[in-house]
Amino acid sequence: MIDLFKEDEAKNLIRISATINVEKESQKAIMIGKKGAMLKKIGTNARLSMEKLFGAKVFLELFVRVRKDWTSSDKMLREFGLIK
Repeated sequence: MIDLFKEDEAKNLIRISATINVEKESQKAIMIGKKGAMLKKIGTNARLSMEKLFGAKVFLELFVRVRKDWTSSDKMLREFGLIK
């Protein structure tokens, strides 16, 4: 989920803040990884892809949040834009 998307054309920079939602604490631990290694890998790969797509430097800030049973909640699926 994208929480913030801000362009600074003068600096050719895009700031993005995003949240990765998971259903369980154990999934959160997996996404973050030991000493944050997995989240860093995910963020680096995503940032490099976005820099290529946008043709600008990207500052990417990622968060992992537990939202219990979000995949079975129509309300949350609508909130995340996955259903209408």
